[in-house]
Amino acid sequence: MNQKSNTFLETEPIGSLMGKYAVPCIISLLVAALYNIVDQIFIANASYLGSYGNAANTVVFPLTVVALAIAVMIGDGCCAFVSISLGADRKDAAHKSIGSAVILCVISSLALTVIYLVLMEPILTVFGGRVNEETFYHAKEYFFWIALGVPFYMFGQAMNPIIRSDGSPGFAMISTLAGAAVNIILDPVFIFIFRWGMMGAAVATVIGQVLTAALAVWYLRRMKAVRLKKGSFAIHVPLAGKYLPLGICSFLSQISLVAAMAAIQNMTLKYGALDPVFGQVQYAQIPMAVLGIVMKFFQIVISVAVGMAAGCIPIVGYNIGAGRKDRAKGLFTRLLAAEAAVGALALLIAEFLPEQLIGMFGAANESVYYTDFAVRCFRIYLCMMMFATVNKSTFIYLQSLGKAFLSTMLSMVREVVFGVGFALLLPGFFGLDGVLYSMPVSDVLTFLISVCVISYTYRTLKS
Repeated sequence: MNQKSNTFLETEPIGSLMGKYAVPCIISLLVAALYNIVDQIFIANASYLGSYGNAANTVVFPLTVVALAIAVMIGDGCCAFVSISLGADRKDAAHKSIGSAVILCVISSLALTVIYLVLMEPILTVFGGRVNEETFYHAKEYFFWIALGVPFYMFGQAMNPIIRSDGSPGFAMISTLAGAAVNIILDPVFIFIFRWGMMGAAVATVIGQVLTAALAVWYLRRMKAVRLKKGSFAIHVPLAGKYLPLGICSFLSQISLVAAMAAIQNMTLKYGALDPVFGQVQYAQIPMAVLGIVMKFFQIVISVAVGMAAGCIPIVGYNIGAGRKDRAKGLFTRLLAAEAAVGALALLIAEFLPEQLIGMFGAANESVYYTDFAVRCFRIYLCMMMFATVNKSTFIYLQSLGKAFLSTMLSMVREVVFGVGFALLLPGFFGLDGVLYSMPVSDVLTFLISVCVISYTYRTLKS
């Protein structure tokens, strides 16, 4: 089919296009986030797992993000490049870049699985898994099965934005929803009926990921705007050199989050041991478990923020390729306003409903120390959510403009320089609370930079 089927990206009203593309993308990312979150909810409410299982889930979570980071680098980069290529009427570049992305995803996912299985214990140790022996045991059990599912997880996540770039955001959403639905159905069966514990949660997740990957394969054989051929499926180095830089911001955004989580989890382990309450063996896992829950809520909010921005990538890319800067500028304004609204709503929930949020994760089965620390975490760690959502959308919008270097640098400053730096620095002055202060301080400083970048971006979009 001729790629001109995507010319509606240049003609339909911006608001309508944002709804058509951003909503499915938001749902897709939310569902992807819910894989781990759903596991944690069911684990937390299993009396035989409790906070030990929660803590183990928190330890493993960053390692799933590593897989996601590689997948979105390939998928988001390819999505942006394909959208620009279609807008500029370059069919050959579009189909070859997609085929190349498929091959890269398969190779990298298999390599990561091998690394995870071979180096399991030292990797889990780096992420705070040895807070106590019970937590370490559960972490190993969960991680083994999650590692086996990495190729399916990465393939589904990488193909999702590529499917959106082909003009099918609805199918991208449905494929992810189908996998998550299977996970939600199987989790309670495996955990509460079969009593498979951490293995049950992981196996349910992997089965869902297999379904999403299978649906992605089905779609690739039936693409609309892009026709894949046998010659598409090779590592086309020149094209990979063009689309991978466009996805590097997505990669760094995720991988630097891993670095920040590693720093936070290790500082939590170190300064929790010095706390008069959490220094006791029976309570040692609580800070790790609670921070994992707070991060999950943050992930949900950021999934909405990233979904809105990432959903706009095909729209912006196509219009830039077609020379319609005016439409790209109008979309940016709408996007920033929507992101600020999402951040404000998240802030209100975190500040006024922390007990209710904690209750979803089995707080009734835990000590008062668990609940008190959790409330404090929500109110401090997430108090600058409005800035966080605007920052994230700015980085991704730059990515859609093809400004890979600027987007990457900003993401690095936020996640590595500020995120890791303050996570390591502030606990030395404020103890365990210093870990909580690292997030809002990083977001405020990043926002000051984002204001300058937003102003610069508006100037570049003048017709």
